[in-house]
Amino acid sequence: MAGASGIAAGELLAGLLPGVPSPLIAVGSLVIKLQPPWAKDVVVGLFGTNDKLALNIAVLFAGLVVASLIGLIGRRSYAWAVTAFGVFGGISLVGAVNAELVPLPAALFGSAATVVVASSALWLLSPEATPQGVTRLRGSASRTDGERAADPSRRQFLIKSLALLAGAILAGSLGRYLLNRAHPAGSPVSVTLPKAVSTVAPLTAEEQLSAPGLTPLVTANGDFYRVDTSLVVPEVDAATWHLQISGMVDHPRTYSYEDLQAMPLIEQYVTLACVSNTIGGNLVGNALWTGVRLKEILAAAGVQAGATQIVGRAIDGFTVGFPTSWALDPSREPMVVLGMNRQPLPAEHGYPARLIVPGLFGYVSATKWLAEIELTTRQKFDGYWVQLGWDKDGPILTESRIDHPGYLEKLPPGPTWIDGMAWAPDRGIIRVEVRIDNGPWNQAEISRAISKATWVQWMLLWQAEPGEHTIEARATDGTGQVQTSVSTEPQPDGATGYPSIQVTVT
Repeated sequence: MAGASGIAAGELLAGLLPGVPSPLIAVGSLVIKLQPPWAKDVVVGLFGTNDKLALNIAVLFAGLVVASLIGLIGRRSYAWAVTAFGVFGGISLVGAVNAELVPLPAALFGSAATVVVASSALWLLSPEATPQGVTRLRGSASRTDGERAADPSRRQFLIKSLALLAGAILAGSLGRYLLNRAHPAGSPVSVTLPKAVSTVAPLTAEEQLSAPGLTPLVTANGDFYRVDTSLVVPEVDAATWHLQISGMVDHPRTYSYEDLQAMPLIEQYVTLACVSNTIGGNLVGNALWTGVRLKEILAAAGVQAGATQIVGRAIDGFTVGFPTSWALDPSREPMVVLGMNRQPLPAEHGYPARLIVPGLFGYVSATKWLAEIELTTRQKFDGYWVQLGWDKDGPILTESRIDHPGYLEKLPPGPTWIDGMAWAPDRGIIRVEVRIDNGPWNQAEISRAISKATWVQWMLLWQAEPGEHTIEARATDGTGQVQTSVSTEPQPDGATGYPSIQVTVT
């Protein structure tokens, strides 16, 4: 009860006072920073884009388990119990400061308040939790139920406990509600996005196929996957935000949001994929991005000889790193993005600005809530996920997936559409093939690619016959590379293998 009260008080203060960290989010952020390389795959594989909710629940559960152990300590020594609460508060403080968005005074205040409330609640309950109090309660075992129910100390203890429980639930729920309202996911950003000087043409019928269950070619903002290390969407004021260009450049620059808006903006469709995506998974999406050419920003800064790596830094401390040569290659157009599907960049996708680098997994390139672009060398720095054991290069692999029929779906005999998506940014897809029950490969119809940086839709009409069937697919990219059949896990450089489903035709 005391631990729950302290955590709830911390959540309430975080919701009421801007800058005060949530204890659950602070500890969760520390868990993310200290996680082993394989943990990302396990969590995302189990919970998908609900990984942050799962982590919050896990931290709360672990906190209550620890508080239960502290309660046992408090039966014999209140001072030691308070010390244990102080250790938990210290862990919360370290996690909050590690997030880098939290001022130290606010972090200290939040952690101290959590410890004080938990310790006070324990003191409120401690008269009946001492060995003497327990002995009194045990001594009443020979009494009748009515006599035990009439014991004032028992009644007071239960009343206090229930009151603390109700207060903790109320305070914690209100605090989390206020936090979610202050950092809403999917809420529109109240800025105006200037019109791009270089726009894309409307999509044609050849670029968009139509079949049952086929995924739309353009992913809506609200449906676009989100995998990042921020448990709360950073709240950034575009009026005070700046993008710094630093490191091995001749002319270090600082851009305001207005500066970027005033520059020539371009549009392009780019497909992004998460390295944690399993074969046939949905951690991939395609959107129309609006922003400034990264090449233009680098040219203005003057990249020095020997600057072989571009490092992107987010305001929450997250970092990526990718080769300078990749960004300067004339065959691709990396961007500092301000808009998504002709709307201002949503907060959960990196407002006010993020990096998009065609052909690279997001963990080495797609920095959300961008704060700095640093030019350095490949040897000098490793990005966040590279430090945790993931591959340093991170090119998106040649992949495909089956969207329809669904796994283990029951189908009627006769003509049935098999369809899905295939991608290999920035090489493009030239062919998708499908086979049934290890039979011959049959070429599917594919949509005309918008560009080499985007995915394509594919579909094949199958004459389904009664029985159990296995359906597999494979893609071939623009270089002639065929998707490999070798099955591997996502760590350290992306999952490989054929997407495969089983269906029953009856």
